[in-house]
Amino acid sequence: MTFNIRGLAVAGAVVAIGCPAFAQTEIKIGYALAPDSHYGVAAKKFEEVLLAESGDQFTVTHFPSSGLGGEREVIEGLQIGTIEATIVSSGTLANFVPDTGVFDIPFLFSGLDHARSVLDGPIGQEILAEFDNVGLHGLAWGEQGFRHITNNRNPIHTPADVAGLKIRTMENPVHLAAFDAMGAAPTPMAWPEVVSSLQQGVIDGQENPLSVIVSVKLNEVQKYLTISGHVYSPAVLLVSKPFWEGLDDSQKAAMEKAATEAVVAMRGYVDDVETSGVETLKERGMEVNALSSEEKAAFQTSIKSAYEGYYETYGQELVDSIVSFK
Repeated sequence: MTFNIRGLAVAGAVVAIGCPAFAQTEIKIGYALAPDSHYGVAAKKFEEVLLAESGDQFTVTHFPSSGLGGEREVIEGLQIGTIEATIVSSGTLANFVPDTGVFDIPFLFSGLDHARSVLDGPIGQEILAEFDNVGLHGLAWGEQGFRHITNNRNPIHTPADVAGLKIRTMENPVHLAAFDAMGAAPTPMAWPEVVSSLQQGVIDGQENPLSVIVSVKLNEVQKYLTISGHVYSPAVLLVSKPFWEGLDDSQKAAMEKAATEAVVAMRGYVDDVETSGVETLKERGMEVNALSSEEKAAFQTSIKSAYEGYYETYGQELVDSIVSFK
């Protein structure tokens, strides 16, 4: 009895001097872009809502600007449980969940509203659930916006203008097939290598949404911007499956609410930059042109052969259901 009383006395003293009565769980969240990017905005909102909902049961440590490595490395870290969370582009997702590649098919979505409705609806949610089969857990679909082409060689108006263009793509077979069909020389490359490769002339250009082009200041290493809108670029908030399975129901609910509000913040950022990004890049000195509807149709025709491969991989029924989704 004396021992128990002394134990209680010690415990009371620990609380009295301000030490927490329970250990907080650390969440390391890694992402490729800077804190002031759409990824950073989403990560900050995720932390804010999670701490408010969970009563500070967690601490969140941010590793922006590829501080934990490239996207593939980070995802593999989630699988083995050394990293708890990430926000990633669709670039490497098909290596883990092949069905995610369907969203990268060029000219699949008519606009942001269409893309968001598909991702938030049954098609997107069914594919999000597939991450549970590979040591990951998908919390929510985010986005980067529509991708556009930048380069240092020439303005782009026709498929002939991209012939032989050494253009960095994500490590994504859907994107590679499209640029191959256009006649470009697609060069898959991890994001941390891109800016230095552009500076050194290893590649001529790259393709990314305005949210990335503006936040990373690619105008400092690229001369021409073509508003092509050739591919919609989703992102996803992932957590480690081992980490997820160790949470109780209330903690999981807090995570889900935090992810939902993080996506709202991310999409708000994308909406803002879609409105202001072109003018910002013009002011920074980039030469900008937008493809007309006729020019865009020529690009669609140029990748017709790639579509046959997409139908074979994903099924024409799924592709057509996305195109026609309301």
